[in-house]
Amino acid sequence: MWASPPSFPAIVAGRADLGWFPWVGMRPAVAHRFPQLETRSMTSAFAGRFDDLSHWRTALGERLDELSACLADIGFDDRPASALLASLRERLDGDKLIVAFVAEFSRGKSELINAIFFADAGTRVLPATPGRTTMCPVELAWDAHEPEGLSLLPIATRLDDVSLAQWRQRREGWTHLPFDKAQPEALCVALRQVMSTRRVTTDEAQALGLWHESTADDNPMPDEAGRVEVPVWRHALINHPHPLLRQGLVVIDTPGLNALGAEPELTLGLLPSAHATVFIVGADTGVTQSDLAIWRDHLGARQGLAFVVLNKIDALRDPLASPAQVDAQIEAQRRSTAQILGVPPERVFALSARQALVARIDGDAQGLTESRLVEFEAALSVALLPQRRQLLGRLIEDAADQIHKRAARHIGEALRQQAEQLLELRGLRGQSSGRLNLLMKRVGAEAMEFEQCHTRLTALRAVHARQGELALADLSYDDLEVEIDRMLTEIRASVLRLGARKAFAALCERLRERLLRVQDLLHDTQDMLGGTFGVLNAEFGFGLALKTGPNMTRFVEEVSLIERLYARYLGLGDLLRLTRPRFTAQLRRMLIERISVVWDGSRNALEGWHREVTSHIDTQLIERRRGFQKRAESLSRIRGAADQLESRIAEIEQRDRLLRQQLERLGAITRALLRAVPDPVDVELPVGAADARRARA
Repeated sequence: MWASPPSFPAIVAGRADLGWFPWVGMRPAVAHRFPQLETRSMTSAFAGRFDDLSHWRTALGERLDELSACLADIGFDDRPASALLASLRERLDGDKLIVAFVAEFSRGKSELINAIFFADAGTRVLPATPGRTTMCPVELAWDAHEPEGLSLLPIATRLDDVSLAQWRQRREGWTHLPFDKAQPEALCVALRQVMSTRRVTTDEAQALGLWHESTADDNPMPDEAGRVEVPVWRHALINHPHPLLRQGLVVIDTPGLNALGAEPELTLGLLPSAHATVFIVGADTGVTQSDLAIWRDHLGARQGLAFVVLNKIDALRDPLASPAQVDAQIEAQRRSTAQILGVPPERVFALSARQALVARIDGDAQGLTESRLVEFEAALSVALLPQRRQLLGRLIEDAADQIHKRAARHIGEALRQQAEQLLELRGLRGQSSGRLNLLMKRVGAEAMEFEQCHTRLTALRAVHARQGELALADLSYDDLEVEIDRMLTEIRASVLRLGARKAFAALCERLRERLLRVQDLLHDTQDMLGGTFGVLNAEFGFGLALKTGPNMTRFVEEVSLIERLYARYLGLGDLLRLTRPRFTAQLRRMLIERISVVWDGSRNALEGWHREVTSHIDTQLIERRRGFQKRAESLSRIRGAADQLESRIAEIEQRDRLLRQQLERLGAITRALLRAVPDPVDVELPVGAADARRARA
């Protein structure tokens, strides 16, 4: 069971059991309590905790495999259950944890990524030199189906009417640079490509969406020839088998305010998909206007998932000041940063990424402590990893419960039919052949009566299918595009695009209404099926049980979340962008792609439920028909040879014991799965409390 992590105030006050963070080996007290972990003292706390999450996912996958083998042993050939198990296995194997790092140029963002995740490489993985380094968004991940290397999308692709998401599904159009595994520095050399720039005319920059006459302050500075510097690449994908990336970590490195504004898919697609966002400002510069613009325009609404790092505190150290004076100055700047950004001071970390990276590479425990990176890593672990484990655990818990109920019903139906057979066969002991013939006639009559219900079940399935089609019609992809085009038409018709946010809100309201209509129709369908199932169970001895249908409320909430995220880009400050055809075309693509995810989820949930209900009805029919056949065959064999009665009874009793053992095994495996699900953790996110303590000292 996953132990509740300590709160951060408890950590910094010395009241917590730091065994929850065994990687914080640089502290003498902890090293003394965990001497076996001293070899990991330079390992990131986040990396160590992520290892544990990965091992837990692996163990959970093995439990799912046990459950799958158990279902095969009991002959439970249920397509919905098999599909659910397969999807869970795929989810565990492909689970990603996305952390996005956002900052203006020269804030030490790439150095912070190197220090937290890649210090074990012994060098800088991402380029981090003074000035502008990362010129395009960079994603670091691992996909075993793709070759190891760096894939670069040329900036000229911005001229095409193809979204970034669509480009990601293609191999053509990208420049692929493989890594030479024989040369350890090959990765670092290849990554210098993300620094590449070239000079173009302002007309070319405008065509690329990187120059706007209406926002001159945001434009790059022209040189003497009137040419401006633009990135060579639009996007970079690094496929690298680093241990953390293999385990599902995805790191997003963004290049600064200009790129965030010029690439709507970055701000509307990649950043909202991140499980955590780390916003970096420089202690040497404080919060600048461009820093504030990034926070206000792109991150402010995500404060629940955002951390703030005040980097480069080593620049504040003064040999003429005492350590206490330096700490007080750092604390004052940390609180000032929190006030300017409008966040609690506890959510702001002051640290030195460069000092931490060097300390980890050199094995300098004292230097790592002085860098103050460890506290940030601990809070990042507390905030993300237990909740990630809980989320996956809840999915497993719900699925295990569903599968157990379905398989248990399958076994229960088999036990019931065998109990009927045993009762009949035991009643034949000492009876005449006439009694046996009478029993055979009764079984035949019951079988004929059972077949008469087939017409009613056929009609039920037809009504059920028609209800499903009506529900899916409201979730049509064609209708979705029509609704989005209607919104764009309303925006273009408004004076100076002032009605953009209102039109977008109306779109989201119409989408929510569609989902709620589907929910109402689903309730009607459930009521109809529930009543019919009860009648069939009573009249024909079925064991039909209706599973609760999907709840559309969560998809309604997803639409509301999209509304909150996207509405921020349709305000007064974005009126000029809304007049540009390129921006509205990108907005249309992004909305279709993003809302299609919600449509996919709701349609899949609805179709899955309808398939499961149909499969359940079919399974009941097959099992009941098979039960009548077995009873008739058994009685026929006994009539041919009376001495087979006792052997037949013994055979059924043996099968009954086997079924009960299988039911017990199924329960044990399900309980083991449920025990692996962590208890709810109420985690505080007090970031930067250590800095406050230093200041008070």
